[in-house]
Amino acid sequence: MGAAAGAGALRLPGLHGYAVEFSPYCPGRVACSAAQYYGMAGCGTLAVLEQNEAGIVLLRSFDWNDGLFDVTWSENNENVLITCSGDGSLQIWDMTKTKGPLQVYKEHTLEAYSVDWSQTRGEQLVVSGSWDQTAKLWDPAVGKSLCTFKGHEGVIYSTIWSPHIPGCFASASGDQTLRIWDVKTPGVKLVIPAHQAEVLSCDWCKYDENLLVTGAVDCSLKGWDLRNIRQPVFVLLGHTYAIRRVKFSPFHTTILASCSYDFTVRFWDFSKPSPLLETVEHHTEFTCGLDLSLHSRGQV
Repeated sequence: MGAAAGAGALRLPGLHGYAVEFSPYCPGRVACSAAQYYGMAGCGTLAVLEQNEAGIVLLRSFDWNDGLFDVTWSENNENVLITCSGDGSLQIWDMTKTKGPLQVYKEHTLEAYSVDWSQTRGEQLVVSGSWDQTAKLWDPAVGKSLCTFKGHEGVIYSTIWSPHIPGCFASASGDQTLRIWDVKTPGVKLVIPAHQAEVLSCDWCKYDENLLVTGAVDCSLKGWDLRNIRQPVFVLLGHTYAIRRVKFSPFHTTILASCSYDFTVRFWDFSKPSPLLETVEHHTEFTCGLDLSLHSRGQV
């Protein structure tokens, strides 16, 4: 990946990053959701960063009165973002505005830990996942949730839209399962007993609508084919602590990246006999957020 070659750094004193996401519009622009005191207490900050000739600069920042655990860019407005927070709320921000959120949605009863804007062009929907064991569906133009999805028996850590199938999303949970949902039906579509440990992250392959990856507290990554869930398609081992986030490459069918509480970022190609491509050890603390640029093939 050459990820280590052009690494840049920006320090946000007193804050711990939880999630990063590249802008789908502006190359080199990244949103970061962060929290004080590892998210256990204190406030949160949404930081928008940009890489230019001078390095990485802070473009905008917004503060919230609780830790911010995830962030997603709008798919229909380059200045709009949504974050989710330890107080159970979602916040909509506009980068062109100087002050606080445009809107706040507070329906989750515990920490809102995951938020994602739909990738398919057929809809403008947002899904959130919470420690209250529910996922909620939102239309950002409507002031309340459209639907609540129940079924998980543990904390929901990750909710990710399918980039292929409109209205379909996946969720990963502390109940050790990966679940697939369809917004048109209230119940769960598919339950995959993915790990014998809490599942902290999941992602969809950008080139195969039936392929997902999960990352868990057992330090393993597993690939799942929705047409046959009895056995994982691949198992990737190497991390020494829980895997916090996993993302498929936007440019390669079989390449993915993962980050962990072991402070590392690792790149994998599950089609190879020795799948671990590279281990990057730039961070000196828990590595919680990870994203791969849609614009620059090697940028992470």
